[in-house]
Amino acid sequence: MILISDSGSTKTDWVLLEGDEVVLRVKTLGLNPTQQKYEDIVDVLSKELMPLLDGKEPEKIFFYGAGCAYEEANSRMRRALETLFATRDIEINSDLLAAARALCGHEEGIACILGTGSNSCYYNGVEIVDNIPPLGFILGDEGSGATLGRQLVNGCLKRQFSQDICTKFFKQYNLDVATILEKVYREPMPGRFLASLAPFLLENRKNPEIHNMLVKSFVAFFQHNSMAYRKSWLPIHFVGGIATAFQDEVKMAAESLGLSIGNILESPMNGLVEFHTL
Repeated sequence: MILISDSGSTKTDWVLLEGDEVVLRVKTLGLNPTQQKYEDIVDVLSKELMPLLDGKEPEKIFFYGAGCAYEEANSRMRRALETLFATRDIEINSDLLAAARALCGHEEGIACILGTGSNSCYYNGVEIVDNIPPLGFILGDEGSGATLGRQLVNGCLKRQFSQDICTKFFKQYNLDVATILEKVYREPMPGRFLASLAPFLLENRKNPEIHNMLVKSFVAFFQHNSMAYRKSWLPIHFVGGIATAFQDEVKMAAESLGLSIGNILESPMNGLVEFHTL
């Protein structure tokens, strides 16, 4: 049996495989070893995952997660898993490698994440060879939910959008300048707050002002990230809620730059299952 996880800070998807058959699919709270202590990770695993497994013991574990890009965090995650599982055949990988394996399989390509944040890499079919640092929504994260939300707020507060758009936005979210500044500069998780405004963009995507903003943001993503790998002949693949929701605008931005779009997936899990069963 093989246990595969795809984990973010909010939720973790787990799939248990026996051969090439899916035995179990479950969800637990998110696990991020950069943000959580060893004891907290063990608590989530023991209370939420282990009862659902009902005594089933995987022979190998592939854990892919946000925050799993550094040795200290990976060691914390590995130690937590070893506390509860008998197997020591455990592989800890980043969410970016999960995206690359799910999107490209064993083929060469550019794999990208467009969700609350954004990221990208050049994947040679075996491993990640190059990665442009995403830098977060303040310095980077072009095309991400957080950056799109920041651009929306900026455009409304700076009166760059029409009065109709601004009025509709402030009314729908019950926001004003003071509330926005509080949420962005004083409250935790400002990126998550900004990304929570993306549904407004989706609802109004046919408005020319919103449409142009979206396409420009995705053009910026390509210019500052995927095009920096200097491999324009390769397909560019995407995983994430923003990529899925705005795939028409993503494709339009790519076409304007002469780029080729490959797979677009909302979640990497099905691709990971296929990767690990081939």
